[in-house]
Amino acid sequence: MTTIEYNSCVDEYADGVFRFILKNIRDEEKARDIVQDSFTKMWEKVSDIKSDKAKSYLFSTAYHTMIDLIRKEKKISTYEGGHEDLLTTGHGYNDLQEILNEALEKLPGIQRSVILLRDYEGYSYKEIGEITNLSESQVKVYIYRARMHLKEYIGSLENVI
Repeated sequence: MTTIEYNSCVDEYADGVFRFILKNIRDEEKARDIVQDSFTKMWEKVSDIKSDKAKSYLFSTAYHTMIDLIRKEKKISTYEGGHEDLLTTGHGYNDLQEILNEALEKLPGIQRSVILLRDYEGYSYKEIGEITNLSESQVKVYIYRARMHLKEYIGSLENVI
């Protein structure tokens, strides 16, 4: 990959990678750091990456960097004995986007990632498999389970509202 192709890749994919990571971790600063780290890692291997594989490499790198960060933070919070994540506050729903975001947050990490890649970013099952190191059939199963969970969650809210 040439420098021009790398710069083109930055222009073309930076926003998509940022959206994907932000939807998963809900922290803009951490999302920016992950995107920056991903592009740095890509630059370090720019001579080894073919331009047609840049998108896949970038999303894979961002995904794995995000997973590493989540694991690191989980170890730190377990070590410190923090239980802030157990505190919740109730609030009324006034927006479908808010309901969808809450439903997405309740999904296990891998299901949330594959559903965001498929439905928000528009990747094929094969591309998602390459990004997450899953087989195409595993990706389909995770997407199916995530959609069933979302359907059940949103359906139960309709009965309440």
